[in-house]
Amino acid sequence: MKHEPVKAQATHAGFVSDYLLYLLATASEQASAQFHAHVRSAGLRVPEWRVLACLHDKDGAMITRLAVYALAEQSRLTRIIAQMEERGLVLRKNDPSDGRRVRVYLTDAGRDLIETLVPEAQKHEATLLAQLGAVDGARLKSALHALLEVLNEKPEAKD
Repeated sequence: MKHEPVKAQATHAGFVSDYLLYLLATASEQASAQFHAHVRSAGLRVPEWRVLACLHDKDGAMITRLAVYALAEQSRLTRIIAQMEERGLVLRKNDPSDGRRVRVYLTDAGRDLIETLVPEAQKHEATLLAQLGAVDGARLKSALHALLEVLNEKPEAKD
């Protein structure tokens, strides 16, 4: 049986309550709040959590890539990474193939911390998605991936 798309019902009359950008931002804020409190109780700021999570996936990432995933401006993230290095969570090294590039690596302490937090984040995500049901949760993630793909496309040059 095919599921028909469900039209979201606005809880209040008006533009904002049914505006996609408001809905995305509000859902993100509310869904993130509980886990981010947990991140802070582990002694991390949210951008630090995002850096560690990214390094969990690809250790040795460059700061430009980390800035994308940390949702932070690169110069601000560079300062945050320097602070993380002072705390012994990460280590910055020059790229062996291009000394001008800097790569960021997890230290043992950073790895221990993120290997605890990632499973907790996955559990939190599973709890959120379960509230939508398996089909709607999968469809939401698929739709968001598709939206991000479209938004990240480079416009073709016009002749």
